Amino acid sequence: MILSGRGVTAVLGPTNTGKTHYAIERMVAHDSGVIGLPLRLLAREVYTRLVEKVGHHNVALITGEEKITPHRARYSVCTVEAMPRETTASFVAIDEVQLAADLERGHIFTDRLLHLRGRGETLLLGAATMRPILQQLLPGITIIERPRLSQLLYAGSKKITRLPHRSAIVAFSADEVYAIAELIRRQRGGAAVVLGALSPRTRNAQVALYQEGDVEYLVATDAIGMGLNLDVDHVAFAQDRKFDGYQYRNLNPAELAQVAGRAGRHVRDGTFGVTGRVDPFDNELVHRMESHEFDTVKVLQWRSKAVDYSSLKALKKSLEAAPAVAGLTRALPAVDQQALEHLMRYPEIVDVATTAERVETLWEACALPDYRRITPAQHADLISTIYADLIREGTVNEDFMAEQVRRADHTDGEIDTLSARIAQIRTWTYVSNRPGWLADPTHWQEKTREIEDRLSDALHERLTKRFVDRRTSVLMKRLRENAMLEAEISVNGDVFVEGHHVGQLTGFRFTLAAGGEGSDAKAVQGAAQKALALEFEARAARLHAAGNGDLALSSDGLVRWLGDPVARLTASDHVMRPRVILLADEQLQANAREHVLARIERFVNHHIGTVLKPLDDISRAEDLEGLAKGLAFQLVENLGVLFRRDVAEEVKSLDQDGRASIRKYGVRFGAYHIFLPALLKPAPAELITLLWALKNDGLDKPGYGELIPMLAAGRTSVVTDPSFERTFYKLAGFRFLGKRAVRIDILERLADLIRPLLQWKPGVEPRPEGAYDGRRFTATTSMLSILGATPDDMEEILKGLGYRADSVTAEEAAAFLASQRGEVASSETPAESVETESADADAKPEGEPADAEQADAPAAEATGDVPAEASQVEEPAEAKLVLLWRPGTRQDNQRQGGRHQGDQRRGGQRHGQGEGREGGRKGGAPMRGKAQESRPAGGQRKDRPDRHDRGGKPGGQKFEGRPPRKEKPLDPDSPFAKLAALKEQLKK
Repeated sequence: MILSGRGVTAVLGPTNTGKTHYAIERMVAHDSGVIGLPLRLLAREVYTRLVEKVGHHNVALITGEEKITPHRARYSVCTVEAMPRETTASFVAIDEVQLAADLERGHIFTDRLLHLRGRGETLLLGAATMRPILQQLLPGITIIERPRLSQLLYAGSKKITRLPHRSAIVAFSADEVYAIAELIRRQRGGAAVVLGALSPRTRNAQVALYQEGDVEYLVATDAIGMGLNLDVDHVAFAQDRKFDGYQYRNLNPAELAQVAGRAGRHVRDGTFGVTGRVDPFDNELVHRMESHEFDTVKVLQWRSKAVDYSSLKALKKSLEAAPAVAGLTRALPAVDQQALEHLMRYPEIVDVATTAERVETLWEACALPDYRRITPAQHADLISTIYADLIREGTVNEDFMAEQVRRADHTDGEIDTLSARIAQIRTWTYVSNRPGWLADPTHWQEKTREIEDRLSDALHERLTKRFVDRRTSVLMKRLRENAMLEAEISVNGDVFVEGHHVGQLTGFRFTLAAGGEGSDAKAVQGAAQKALALEFEARAARLHAAGNGDLALSSDGLVRWLGDPVARLTASDHVMRPRVILLADEQLQANAREHVLARIERFVNHHIGTVLKPLDDISRAEDLEGLAKGLAFQLVENLGVLFRRDVAEEVKSLDQDGRASIRKYGVRFGAYHIFLPALLKPAPAELITLLWALKNDGLDKPGYGELIPMLAAGRTSVVTDPSFERTFYKLAGFRFLGKRAVRIDILERLADLIRPLLQWKPGVEPRPEGAYDGRRFTATTSMLSILGATPDDMEEILKGLGYRADSVTAEEAAAFLASQRGEVASSETPAESVETESADADAKPEGEPADAEQADAPAAEATGDVPAEASQVEEPAEAKLVLLWRPGTRQDNQRQGGRHQGDQRRGGQRHGQGEGREGGRKGGAPMRGKAQESRPAGGQRKDRPDRHDRGGKPGGQKFEGRPPRKEKPLDPDSPFAKLAALKEQLKK
């Protein structure tokens, strides 16, 4: 390797020596030129200065994330990474060449300073510590040293709260920077924040905040050490250790001086010192920093530029080549090389990268910067996806890129969230600027730039809001000047006076900010009220013209406009038409107030009419007459659910035409309820609960809103809470049944499962699962499944529905079912069939309809009712009882009233269960089929002779599925005695 410094000039010196200004002056003296800078931020600053000198059409800006390339531009401003490998430009300059010793980026600076040359002049700008190594590597180089224009003096240690104005406090982690900025905001009014992770636009905005005097302090990392031109009088180190990408270490004197050198500008002297927990600098360090005497750079980081693309292994080997010149050392694997090493472990990459062209494409993809600071493996995964698209389709898949860009395109969130999104979008900005990677690069360059700018502005706003409190000082200054205060209101309702936050306008109510009681409070409020008067009128006009999508009704009864409460609902005469109370200050007057109120009322009525459309439709129905109209009225008053037992007489008297007329509005006549299935959803249930609560002062009652999440989660039954208002269960679509509440539509499905079990006739095959003797049934797995209940819960639920339980031993039940299977079903005459239906009808509990709609029930996986028959049954130590459920009858109710029949137990099991939990009429169990219409005139059941003698036990002993009842003597004066006598005469 033969290197030469002929035609190369190195301009070396500490900070504030005018090196960059000198390079710009030399560049415009040539007909063409290229300058490389270490930061995109600096590149932007130099680009702006060149444009002012020679015009925008003559200057190009080229960075990894941005390209501005006018046709025939004569000058190019680049980041060092984006500089061309070769150029025909007359002038070349490379700034901050001491970064060639940096472990992470050093090899790039080394490559450019060794090989990139201008036709007429080449300038290398940097610290004086580079002089010996440059003379060694580039013999013949011309060295020019420039002295600092002002002095840099040590000021010792000071507390953060006692630092002088125009100070920069330096720390080396984001958490520490934020903590210091928060402390300064509380103690001194606020601070600007500069971090390397911020986008250039955000950093510029924060620096402008400081430069324009809005804040007197700047809290930053060592990002300010590279060429940021700041009016800083004092630099205070709050930390002197940093993580350099490999380890935590102390900063060396040259690095400390690079940052401290930001103090003072041009001929104005500056000071530096320490603060916080940093020990004062020793005398030797202070002397070296003040006199700019530092250890010289001994070696530069180097990586071979002779890259071999013949294979992946050859590429890796060429990157690991050692330098042949003294003064250079092989660089540690950078981000691109680390990504390559990970990708070489992916079989899909190895299988594809088989030609020199594809290997070169892979190496270009590995150059993607890791802006997100994620793990090497994750970064390699992203590169793998991009590389696969480039090989397979020739360009990056735009659908994939669009999705990634969309994820970053949100300006909500806090500082860390926005910083992460900026890092994400910078990745895709880089991709859009890679030549040949996209089919439509211009579109994506514009889109990603727009998103990054928007995110950067949002981040600047969050930083300012969090760390700056300029109100007191600036307002008092304006008041001392007797100036008229100017007020304005932001789009999100923040009220500003002279640019300082003084309160919040939420909807049509103004709230003064905390701390607004000072000496300036009266003037501030006066200025704010003047702005609010106009704003109220403007907001009223916007609300009057707003769409329904801008308004929302929340569960607390508040109407919100764009998230701000503007009204609340209260009860009125009609439960479906609540009254609207406007939430507004007195500044909203006359017509504006009326327009706002009318618009909110229209929204509320529309919202209720949309969410509760079935209920609204039936409340407005004009084609309903007579009983159907009365039933519809009751349904609306009860917000969509009626217990069938409460309207049994009306339903019984309702003819088929009446039922059809009300059914077309979505009303379902169930076994236990008359209801609107469309309302058994979270949104309607929540609104129904709110309307009831408004009418009954229920917003503060226990359980309000607690059941809606259970409905939304798809729960079919829930354990009841005794502290909850019981009505909330019904409003949320649940039937309260003691210890458990079951969803109304699920109870109707339960009725559909029970109905065929009570309609089954013994001897008819196949026997439905759970059927017993045609009068009783056992709980099945299907029932438990749809209810989401245990067997104990099932008892509670069936009792609550009005069913009664008889108990037999498992052996008796198994023997009875075995005898049923052994008996051949006899055919019935039509008369017998009618007689059977009549008997069935009398066994039905009150309130069950003859036309209950059927619902699909999930198939059971196992019987789960009575023990299946077996050739041999083990004799248990204690008899196991099986509960046989039957609809409750009048006799059950009479017995219940005559003597206490509670939770008696036989063998540890319940039997003879009591009444339902809902109160009111007894027995809410479903009827079977249409037997209700075939019940005899007196309601007396006809006996079915085959009920108790369908088979017997071994030995000829008859088995009865139900324990025999003692016959009571008939009262000769009762109508039943007369009917019995008439029946006997007919038999004769």
